[in-house]
Amino acid sequence: MSTPATPKVGFVSLGCPKALVDSERILTQLRMEGYDVVSTYQDADVVVVNTCGFIDSAKAESLEVIGEALAENGKVIVTGCMGVEEGAIRDVHPSVLSVTGPQQYEQVLNAVHEVVPPSTEHNPLIDLVPPQGIKLTPRHYAYLKISEGCNHSCSFCIIPSMRGKLVSRPVGEVLSEAERLVKAGVKELLVISQDTSAYGVDLKYKTDFWNGRPVKTRMTELCEALSSMGVWVRLHYVYPYPHVDELIPLMAAGKLLPYLDIPFQHASPKVLKAMKRPAFEDKTLARIKNWREICPELTIRSTFIVGFPGETEEDFQYLLDWLSEAQLDRVGCFQYSPVDGAPANLLDDPVPDEIKQDRWDRFMAHQQAISAARLQLKVGKELEVLIDEVDDQGAVARCYADAPEIDGSVFIASTAVKPGDKVRVRIVDADEYDLWAELV
Repeated sequence: MSTPATPKVGFVSLGCPKALVDSERILTQLRMEGYDVVSTYQDADVVVVNTCGFIDSAKAESLEVIGEALAENGKVIVTGCMGVEEGAIRDVHPSVLSVTGPQQYEQVLNAVHEVVPPSTEHNPLIDLVPPQGIKLTPRHYAYLKISEGCNHSCSFCIIPSMRGKLVSRPVGEVLSEAERLVKAGVKELLVISQDTSAYGVDLKYKTDFWNGRPVKTRMTELCEALSSMGVWVRLHYVYPYPHVDELIPLMAAGKLLPYLDIPFQHASPKVLKAMKRPAFEDKTLARIKNWREICPELTIRSTFIVGFPGETEEDFQYLLDWLSEAQLDRVGCFQYSPVDGAPANLLDDPVPDEIKQDRWDRFMAHQQAISAARLQLKVGKELEVLIDEVDDQGAVARCYADAPEIDGSVFIASTAVKPGDKVRVRIVDADEYDLWAELV
């Protein structure tokens, strides 16, 4: 008697770490149901594309990947942030099998079941998925999503309309997931959400239980509990609400990585107001100074937008002066681009493209000099690093100041290490983004 073939699913995950977490959840469930996840279009019975819909270039990439999957395989299920615009997807690719928005795990699974039913031979009691689920990141680090959605209404952003208002996960569930990941060998947890500082606001910070002990659903208590797990804990997308001050002593004590990813977006009060940003700018420089007095190692990463409608040369100069003062370590910059449905599209005085480009170039040169000077301060120091990859040239690692994929790397001329190792190194050189080191 021939055994039925195992159903096979191909998976493409586009966009940000939050989308990656959604992909991991769907894949974990499919694996538990006995599906194989394959890496080529040809081997797959159906392909799932998890799209990004944040800016126009991301939408264009999503449509291109859907087209490629249709050409190579023919059976394509679409999910993710661009899925909220089903019409825009079907206009270009009418033959996709189903379209769903972000976090609609059940609908994605149902769509897969319709195309390729799960094997009846699969026994979930025997064919166990690894307890930590399937991860799309290397096994030594993992993203830990703590909430969905956002309560802000920034004028350039459509995330609340795509992902809804803030919905925090119960803290006991988050901590149990973190514990499973650590038991499975994860050495670094990257805490993510649209607004990490707001965690628990929607639940009125209610008390939950983890391993029998009470924990409040609030960022400080979550971080304290995560810090007990003995791994690196890195915080992303942190708005500088007052209670962020409570985290800095935890960083100074070595309980959390001294790293804050704060999306400032601009510094000019006029532009921040037009962006409808929670305007913290006036006190932010004083707070950064205070944070660094408590925790001198603190690395601050941020992102900014130049060329926002109504931004004048004076506003831009204000931003450059603010950067000189703030001395941020890691900075990304985008030229403003209109996003369908964002209120900012209706603002007066759009900035011409050539001025946007000029400001972007000046911004990057200005910040590059700051970043290079900040990295020079690390030369001669000893740091703990996490090895990401090793080849015959040596190892690529990250220190506490480097988030994967977005920050710099630490290059080590040694092959006596393996991915996932934590080792001590001495920094011997630096440029604008990266460090070079030798094993201690």
